Amino acid sequence: MAKILIIDDERAIRNTLREILEYEDYHVEDVDNGVDGLQLIQKNDYDLVLCDIKMNRMDGMEVLTEGMVIKPDLPFIMISGHGTVETAVEASKKGAFDFISKPPDLNRLLITVRNALDRGSLVTEAKVLKRKVSKVRPILGESQSILKIKETIDRVGPTEARVLVTGANGSGKELVARWLHEKSNRSNGPIIEVNCAAIPSELIESELFGHEKGSFTSAVKQRIGKFEQANGGTLFLDEIGDMSHSAQAKVLRALQESRITRVGGEKEIEVDVRVVAATNKDLLKEIEDGNFRMDLYHRLSVILIHVPPLIERRDDIPLLATSFLEEICNEYGMPTKRISDAGLEALRALPWTGNIRELRNMIERLIILSDKVITDSDVKAFANPSAPVSVTAGAAAAPQTDFEQFKNFQEYKDYAEREYIKFKLEKNNWNVSKTADDIDIQRSHLYSKIEKFGLKRGE
Repeated sequence: MAKILIIDDERAIRNTLREILEYEDYHVEDVDNGVDGLQLIQKNDYDLVLCDIKMNRMDGMEVLTEGMVIKPDLPFIMISGHGTVETAVEASKKGAFDFISKPPDLNRLLITVRNALDRGSLVTEAKVLKRKVSKVRPILGESQSILKIKETIDRVGPTEARVLVTGANGSGKELVARWLHEKSNRSNGPIIEVNCAAIPSELIESELFGHEKGSFTSAVKQRIGKFEQANGGTLFLDEIGDMSHSAQAKVLRALQESRITRVGGEKEIEVDVRVVAATNKDLLKEIEDGNFRMDLYHRLSVILIHVPPLIERRDDIPLLATSFLEEICNEYGMPTKRISDAGLEALRALPWTGNIRELRNMIERLIILSDKVITDSDVKAFANPSAPVSVTAGAAAAPQTDFEQFKNFQEYKDYAEREYIKFKLEKNNWNVSKTADDIDIQRSHLYSKIEKFGLKRGE
């Protein structure tokens, strides 16, 4: 049953409206002034407000303005005995759903009420659906570093402070950025992502700021950039350390002045954007090497959040693994498998070079290749990133890696990465595009790795 609040200083009007609406099975409350009305809106959940414009203690337009701040999605229908076109337009500009003159026509009143309630239901449903399809998942973990990150997000999210998120690839920087947006006052607005490493340097400015038709050879029509798309919301600049110098200068200006100019354009466009940036690089070292602007670094890093690699939070692996198990099994439509205690210990012992992303991929592999209970033997056979094995029935166990051959952790990381990429390339018959999609990295990045490790087809 919809709950409606009537705010009007005329008792006769309140009684008439209450009688009509209660006859239609609505739950109705009424009050004779705007001050008390706002207090009720603050305390209770109403589906609709009918508000008079001319009242003694507080003008109806003031009630509308403050009510929209308290409950932005609450529909207001304004009513007045002195209605004019100007008054109706002003009410609409302030966010009113509709305007009705006194004395209200019964049929028009009921139709308007139904439409306003339907609109409120649609807004609520849209928000629920948006959250369902959103990529935002809980930040899992009980380690001190993760608890500190959650606390920082709760404190910083509702502010307008810019945030720089640092951490290794696959550690969860994007998830932190999305939660900053969810906790902000901009959560109803868009969050627009830009992977600065995936866009060629000559196109990054057009991607960020847009371009005018004819501004360069392939500019066949006007394009709206990411800054404009994110207006009223959050712009997430991922891998900011890979941005070109010219783009850095323009981003700095946009942050300073809250204005941008499209490529090939002259008009300045105001933008209201909160910027969250992320990088896997040491930006202070990049500044020393002349690759990154110090003034932009200081603009972006009002708040610094460092996301630790998985090897620094091994105690969170059981919680993460169990969550991924349930999630992936649900996606596959199969009964949820479980991991034995020994299996969890085996997972904790692995050298997690790919962090959370690698863990999820390995859990998916274990679900596919293991029985109902995933054991430590399964982990050793299927989840070792440096020793892919045949899964033919009765096959011998995979050869174990001789860890003594590595002088330091970096040597082992390079070895594991080389073997993993080589295995994936051979599995995909050296189709680089498919392999890049499989392991979730950019194709250009994969080519760099192939060159770095000297990988050759058929070696």
